[in-house]
Amino acid sequence: MLAYIVRRVLLIIPTLLGIMVVNFFIVQLAPGGPIDQIIAQLQGNATEATARIGGAGAGSDIQNPAQREQLRAEAGVNSRYRGAQGLDPEFIKQLEKEFGFDKPLGERFLLMMQHYLVFDFGKSYFRDQRVVDLVLAKMPVSISLGLWTTLLIYLVSIPLGIAKAVRDGSPFDVWSSGLVIVGYAIPGFLFAVLLIVVFAGGRYVSWFPLRGLVSDNWAQLSWWQQSFDYLWHLVLPISALVIGGFASLTMLTKNSFLEEINKQYVITARAKGLTENRVLYGHVFRNAMLIVIAGFPGAFIGILFTGALLIEVIFSLDGLGLLGFEAAIKRDYPVMFGSLYFFTLLGLVMNLVGDLMYVVTDPRIDFEARQT
Repeated sequence: MLAYIVRRVLLIIPTLLGIMVVNFFIVQLAPGGPIDQIIAQLQGNATEATARIGGAGAGSDIQNPAQREQLRAEAGVNSRYRGAQGLDPEFIKQLEKEFGFDKPLGERFLLMMQHYLVFDFGKSYFRDQRVVDLVLAKMPVSISLGLWTTLLIYLVSIPLGIAKAVRDGSPFDVWSSGLVIVGYAIPGFLFAVLLIVVFAGGRYVSWFPLRGLVSDNWAQLSWWQQSFDYLWHLVLPISALVIGGFASLTMLTKNSFLEEINKQYVITARAKGLTENRVLYGHVFRNAMLIVIAGFPGAFIGILFTGALLIEVIFSLDGLGLLGFEAAIKRDYPVMFGSLYFFTLLGLVMNLVGDLMYVVTDPRIDFEARQT
């Protein structure tokens, strides 16, 4: 087993490197990089755009349109950045040096990966904060959404899937399948809007808060009031996230149980006079739940980092989804690539943990034997 783990860990290295290479060069080829973003800001508000580099550069203090046109004519058009006309070429070079774009593309990538090996993700281009600090600041929101959503989906789907398997073909199985499919068909963001309209003061009642993870006076509350306030804020966003998450896990649980129930060892156990509960939970459960339980780490990672962007926007929750979206729009490369590196690495590690969960759930599984 140790040799298998070592091989999987070593496989993480080329996989992570390949993902970073592909994403790095694709993003570099996309138009509208950080310098283009700065130039675009200069056309509208030069003071704000140049504040982080000391306000230097042509056009930073020119308000007269005639002067701007003269400067545009003097600077010429020999620039690879769209909208760079009217800006001093020396200022563009200063921007390139500030962002590290004065180096060749390959050198920039190697330098970036060298820093990432020691988890040095640098500073955001536009927020003037370290990427690590930004991610840590957003983690409570995303962990709250991901953890509670995953737990609720598992706590509901597994018992429901078992009940459907035991009552396969019954009216309960039919109408519960209908409800699950309807829930799966409703987009989470649409259900979120419905919840706001009905329960958050949109039109009917105002039982739940509309925005944020906690109230403004959360620090002044007692510990039990803080806990209640935190959970109360999560009711609507979690409900919107879990509504469509029951279908796949419920049907997976049902099908896994149906497959195991029809096997010979179950028939033998029943022939021995064991109770139905003893057969289901003493014999069938461990085998049927193998794939379901082992998939928990991957499901958590998926909900944590990919499934909550619109929910964060609708409920004004400043989490990792919103951070990544804004970084992509603004071409904030340190945030984009730093978070990509960290969470890809985390996802690969969670895949390994998922495989190890198979062994924990059923010790009869031996990945080492399968390799030989």
